[in-house]
Amino acid sequence: MTSRAGTYRINLSGEMAYQSFIPSPLPPEPPVEMDHELTTILVNAHRQLTLLEHLSKRIPNVDLFVSMYVRKEALMSSQIEGTQATLEDVLDPMIEENANRDVADVINYIKATEYAIMRMKELPLCNRLLRETHAILMEGIRGQEKNPGEFRESQNWIGAAGSTIKTARYIPPIVPDMHEALSNLEKYWNSNDVLDVLIQAALIHYQFETIHPFLDGNGRIGRLLITLFLMEQKELSTPALYISYMLKKNRIEYYDSMSEVRRPGNYEQWVRIFLEAVRDSAADAVATIDLLTELSQINQKKIETLGRSEKTAMKLFLYLEANPIIEVKKTAKALGVTFNTASSAIENLIRLDILKQNNQAERNRTFSYEAYLNILRKGT
Repeated sequence: MTSRAGTYRINLSGEMAYQSFIPSPLPPEPPVEMDHELTTILVNAHRQLTLLEHLSKRIPNVDLFVSMYVRKEALMSSQIEGTQATLEDVLDPMIEENANRDVADVINYIKATEYAIMRMKELPLCNRLLRETHAILMEGIRGQEKNPGEFRESQNWIGAAGSTIKTARYIPPIVPDMHEALSNLEKYWNSNDVLDVLIQAALIHYQFETIHPFLDGNGRIGRLLITLFLMEQKELSTPALYISYMLKKNRIEYYDSMSEVRRPGNYEQWVRIFLEAVRDSAADAVATIDLLTELSQINQKKIETLGRSEKTAMKLFLYLEANPIIEVKKTAKALGVTFNTASSAIENLIRLDILKQNNQAERNRTFSYEAYLNILRKGT
């Protein structure tokens, strides 16, 4: 069977026979049809991305926002794959002692993102970069036995837990077809296609997920690929777009629309879902920056009333904006002050209703910047 998006190959014979999919090279033929509705969504997606980009260049502490956005994207992208972790788990100051397998998934995603962005200063976006990033994503966690950093050398499939190749919902290309498809995809994202960059990003993400080149971690690498491509194309200067927020919110539609490309070749439906996710994620990121900036200004004014204690309290507050859950000993070390000085500053912020204590334990007490966390928790 052949569609606009590719063809099915029959492998083996008799009772062992199965059909794998071979995606057609990008761009689609005939081209993606941009009707009035799709064009409007595309324009609005660009408008929101441009606003996010301008805002992120204007605010003085953009690195703090980006750091939090990377953590949020890592969390939600991992949650799409079934990871059971919360924002509090990821921000736990005692994470080395408390990390479980789910939290390790998210931490590795953050490390993989940071590595890939740093590596792109030396390498163009390429399959080698994806393999290196995958090795970090899968390091020391579940999936460690599934060839971290290497493209698969066996057949995989997608389906419900416990499914077999016979009951699979989708079977990606066999290994030789996979390598050819990956080579074509790499050529495409370096081809200077005249298609709008957001439509290209939609097509690239779909194609990568369809090829499914790793034994595990394809969804997370594929969503990170969106950010990397947009940064390479200068559409984003920082990884400030947490698109997994909207893809997670509309998870069923996300998966179904990609399936609709493979079967009847309906690229347009997937492109619409993708552009809406970009538009809404960018708008949410802008709104979050506004809320966090306003909150910061309100609380800094409170701290200015502390007199002689203001300097240390402000130093602690700025630390909080990067680490909204803290523990006294580690905070004292990070700020370069004594344990007692850090404790005193924390008590001052509790009195100002900025911090709250999370537990009553004598040791390893933790404190949260709750208003800040409430803004970031949206969608998680």
